[in-house]
Amino acid sequence: MPPFRIGLTGGLASGKSTVAKLLAEAGFQVVDADEIVAELYAPGQPGARAVAEKFGANYLDKGGAVDKPRLARLVFSDDAARGTLETAIHPLVRASFSRLATASATPIVLEATRLVEAGFAPDFDLVVTVEANPETRLERAVARGIAREEALRRLAAQGDGSERRAAAHRVIDNNGTAEELRAQVEALVAEIRPR
Repeated sequence: MPPFRIGLTGGLASGKSTVAKLLAEAGFQVVDADEIVAELYAPGQPGARAVAEKFGANYLDKGGAVDKPRLARLVFSDDAARGTLETAIHPLVRASFSRLATASATPIVLEATRLVEAGFAPDFDLVVTVEANPETRLERAVARGIAREEALRRLAAQGDGSERRAAAHRVIDNNGTAEELRAQVEALVAEIRPR
């Protein structure tokens, strides 16, 4: 029987990484889409080849890996470029996760900011989004060391979350305390375990 697949999403500084850690503590295998992308962006890998093909070799560093800061500046300021990148990279992420899920013996979670927007939601038995109000998310992002203007750009690029909420089977509200967040995750784990 294939493992139960959970898609975990949420915008910048919503708390999805905290939820992912709590799910890992509960024994679920958690895969961060950003880590898959980092592997794909390594020299000679399909993601690095795709970036060079779509945007030019000047988006690779001297070693042949994707120059992530330079690429981020482009895609967070240009919707068309972001769409081009996502069209090239999302299928690679999807295929990598599918291979990992096939080999998993426990429920498996993909943590991905743009899971719904990338069209991945149908791949999962359960889609969970972690939400917090925009002001809280901005404060958290700035506290992490992201410049305010950059955080505002990223938040704007991620939209208002309505698409994520509409596609989600469960919404976790992370406007409260750490204890309230943990209680919501524990309830979710208790719901999933019998499956």
